[in-house]
Amino acid sequence: MLKFKAQLEIIGINPFVFIPDEVLEVVFQEAGRNKGPFPVNGTINEKEYIQTLVRFKGAWRLYINKIMLNDSPRRIWEYLEVKIKFDLRERSLMPHVDFIKALEENKTAENVFYQLPPFLKKELSGILTRSKQLRSGLKI
Repeated sequence: MLKFKAQLEIIGINPFVFIPDEVLEVVFQEAGRNKGPFPVNGTINEKEYIQTLVRFKGAWRLYINKIMLNDSPRRIWEYLEVKIKFDLRERSLMPHVDFIKALEENKTAENVFYQLPPFLKKELSGILTRSKQLRSGLKI
């Protein structure tokens, strides 16, 4: 696992840290490519995280959310201890079976869902899979 210190910065409303070039090179080698996004994991100040390393406005950034670092938006300019490595684990989410059944019963919703960009389908699948209402049998 690669280790570095980085200052927490913000772009828009999103806290992040820049990734040092020497760390990026190792991640690229581990991934076997230099174009992203890259699934990564590690620790922020000793707290474990799973995240995606992305390039935005010409720079590679590790976005830091409140789960990774409590109260992260209020901690801008703080220096963080970051450990990072390329994550080989499978990250795909399967929609909940009740969600699939509801889509099959509503062809309009099914058509809309399958026309969404992949990142939105993944987001919806994750939200709905975790939803207590869906697990309790609520129809969509």
